[in-house]
Amino acid sequence: MAKRIEIKDLSIYYDKFKAVEDVNMVIEPKSVTAFIGPSGCGKSTVLRTLNRMHEVIPKAWVDGKVLLDGDDLYGQNVDPVNVRRQVGMVFQRANPFPTMSIKENVLAGVKLNNKRISSKDANELVEKSLRGANLWEEVKDRLDAPGGGLSGGQQQRLCIARAIAVKPDVLLMDEPCSALDPISTLAIEDLIHELKQEYTIVIVTHNMQQATRVSDRTGFFNIAGTGKPGKLIEFDDTRNIFENPANEQTQDYVTGRFG
Repeated sequence: MAKRIEIKDLSIYYDKFKAVEDVNMVIEPKSVTAFIGPSGCGKSTVLRTLNRMHEVIPKAWVDGKVLLDGDDLYGQNVDPVNVRRQVGMVFQRANPFPTMSIKENVLAGVKLNNKRISSKDANELVEKSLRGANLWEEVKDRLDAPGGGLSGGQQQRLCIARAIAVKPDVLLMDEPCSALDPISTLAIEDLIHELKQEYTIVIVTHNMQQATRVSDRTGFFNIAGTGKPGKLIEFDDTRNIFENPANEQTQDYVTGRFG
């Protein structure tokens, strides 16, 4: 069930260093939101706070709130593992487990969560997840082959199948196409359009054309200089960000004057 994310007064720290300052935004369910901006401006850092991956780094912490349909993900008794079950993540480089088969890769998250599942249900879930990732037709006759033996674009779709198998509410994607060729990139972008019928999707991308193709809304992040915190400069419908931005920094970035 796709859920609404509300980010309130979020600042993100690595020990004493403030990496990102004072982010406020609402991400609507069943939509794609893109984060753009120059390297080092905090867009991937913000993405990782949405499923508490940020705090895997020692001495990393946040101030502020991230609400998922009103529930504070950083509330006192909230289990981060549970948060990551609700908010799935697809990383920049496809990371299937190399020793596992395609089928085992899809089921990995389910098994990690100690879910007991019959072989009939497992087979159905594998097919449903691979169909959801537009990969079923390509791999259905070799489900026992190693996941690491697939092409780069197929591996990335396998990782998406693995993420959706645990039935999350939100899918985060950190530059999911940066290591892929144009044809594989197109396949992932088509898939994002299909997945937003069921999920809330947030994607970090360095590719501005990609942001215009896949997202409904775009957040532009920037940084005033080395050692300064990243900030959300502007957040609006994607079309406005690229065609009629309200902020001069956004205008300069999307027209290629810097970044």
